[in-house]
Amino acid sequence: MEQARKRAEELLKIMTLEEKIGQTVQYGRYDDRRVELIAAGRVGSMLNVYGAERINELQKLAVEKTRLGIPLLIGDDVIHGYRTIFPIPLAEAASWNLEAMENNARIAAVEAASEGIRWTFAPMVDVTREARWGRIAEGAGEDVYLGSLAAVARVKGFQQANAEGYPTVAACVKHFAGYGWVEGGRDYDTTDMSERTLREHILPPFLAGIQAGAMSVMTAFNEVSGVPASSNVFLLRDILRNEWGFEGITVSDWESIEEVIYHGYAEDRRDAAMKGMRAGVDMDMHSGVYQEHLASIIEERPDMLKLLDEAVLRVLTIKYALGLFENPYTDVHQHEKLILAPEHLQQARLSASQSVVLLKNNPGILPLDFTKHRKIALIGPLADDHHHTMGCWSHKGREEDVQTVRDAFTAELAPHAEIFYEKGSEVKEELEGGLERAVALAEQCDIAIVAVGESEDMTGEHYNRTVINLPECQERVIREIKSRTNTPVVVVLMNGRPLAIEWVQENADAIVEAWHPGTMGGGGILDVLTGAYNPSGRLPVTFPRATGQVPIYYNRKSTGRPNLYEDYLDCDDNELYPFGFGLSYTTFAYSDLSLDRTSIQADGEIKVSARITNTGTRAGEETAQLYIRDMVGSTTRPVKELKGYRKLFLQPGESAEVDFTLTATELGMLDEKLEFTVEPGKFTVWVGPHSAEGLQADFLVV
Repeated sequence: MEQARKRAEELLKIMTLEEKIGQTVQYGRYDDRRVELIAAGRVGSMLNVYGAERINELQKLAVEKTRLGIPLLIGDDVIHGYRTIFPIPLAEAASWNLEAMENNARIAAVEAASEGIRWTFAPMVDVTREARWGRIAEGAGEDVYLGSLAAVARVKGFQQANAEGYPTVAACVKHFAGYGWVEGGRDYDTTDMSERTLREHILPPFLAGIQAGAMSVMTAFNEVSGVPASSNVFLLRDILRNEWGFEGITVSDWESIEEVIYHGYAEDRRDAAMKGMRAGVDMDMHSGVYQEHLASIIEERPDMLKLLDEAVLRVLTIKYALGLFENPYTDVHQHEKLILAPEHLQQARLSASQSVVLLKNNPGILPLDFTKHRKIALIGPLADDHHHTMGCWSHKGREEDVQTVRDAFTAELAPHAEIFYEKGSEVKEELEGGLERAVALAEQCDIAIVAVGESEDMTGEHYNRTVINLPECQERVIREIKSRTNTPVVVVLMNGRPLAIEWVQENADAIVEAWHPGTMGGGGILDVLTGAYNPSGRLPVTFPRATGQVPIYYNRKSTGRPNLYEDYLDCDDNELYPFGFGLSYTTFAYSDLSLDRTSIQADGEIKVSARITNTGTRAGEETAQLYIRDMVGSTTRPVKELKGYRKLFLQPGESAEVDFTLTATELGMLDEKLEFTVEPGKFTVWVGPHSAEGLQADFLVV
């Protein structure tokens, strides 16, 4: 990167003001006007441009028609796959498999780069406790520790070196910062938080991604402490630049610099442009305010030229670091051997299986037993859906590439069982005659697999919900099959957020959380249902019993009256499924929790060990989780905090020891002055299968 910066500095010296401003301009729509601007050297980046031929045409304008020949940086929202669509990021987080997350991001980057895209606006690292928010699907869930690890894995995957030794694509951690804290789950809405919350729960995944080498950061739509994030000097200069030393690009979200006008923070587009540049936003995504107003702003305020030069230097440095000056063009045939490559599809299927969380399984139901499950009914609007099961942010995915549950069952189970299908209902509404046909089919079969959940347009950006139940038309299908037949019912959930499914939990024979599983979701689900893959997923978010419990999360604070009253008059206080929960087709027992000492110094370390035994009849993978609590502090601490986990594969009857080491990094906290410290006192540690269960021990920091 240092060499790239030196080359950028030399180029910057010979640039005109107009050429400099052009490098800070990004457009997201392709038309004749933008083509003219590119040829004039007044655009530095484009997004929403697809295909190697088209991108090469634009690069040729930038490289061969402009005075300096500076290539374009082509970006796109490659969130969980390009053409090979992987499970949504929330589902990937449910795998707790960092290697898989990294591999998925690498494949997405390879496919995107094969068509000329060298910058992805991912990963989204916003921690959120808000299940009503549509963009919960796009992140790693509610926990800052797991979210930080996921950020690192995805950044590394996207930026893995290509054959020429350059990063395949530049990653972009977003949305900086606090976007997941929106009030009421309303996208783009107000956030209000203390600096403690900002630093303890929101910023760590961003810092982790940056320390992993993320080349860019995207600003958020929301405000922080009354100042919109895209004009926020405290966030972008004080923390990001000065405190963390970040040297990469900052880019606004779509028109978010202009939108500070609507926040009431800028008078007009010119004022918005000035405040965006002053805060440290290097590139304006699509609004055009930099292109229109930076020249006149700098003419009146020459001191702003220094800020512009810093922004342009960072943009040029990234372009050099990506190798765009050496080779701005893309082989137009490269994508033919990379898009949907067999190994990519194989990984997508495995990832879909790894992301599945088994929530309930009555004895003898799953995995499918073809000695008694000879006639299988596939029911539900998502059992044979080629679109919605890809989930949000899958715009390059194509329906013809998708393998549905019905596709997989029909193709792979024909020798073992008869497969029948009935839709039952649409996703959001009744289907004429569908309910009766579904009940009749279920009655004739040995088992009913009912695939229900959310459509693609019920999750993702701007798709928020006030009630997070299953749509009534879908739950009615399950209710009628249960009440009118004796056929066991396996509910397969495909959704982009936690759902409140208390009735389903109480009445279904088995529940499989498959999320929106992507291109090869049908095969991945089939592998789980048949036992070819023993489910190992664990929830990265808490599932409520009712929407009214939201926000609900495991690492809450204790109150002054923690056990005196019930929290709700009309609902059980407890979650439906706790953070970290997930079942297997085998069982695991925890024993022999031990600490290698009972007290440590503040700068010391303590080893925590436990024995885990596969007590069932199948080989399986367990995710042993370590939680701690600082019992008394100068500021109050959560009742539990995830501080480590280990995944281990055990044969039936096999045991293994898991070891964790706790140091100041895990035990520390921010004191009253928001300074990191390890305070003396009692700590409790748990090792167990999820956040609500585990072996427990205590130790002291002295």
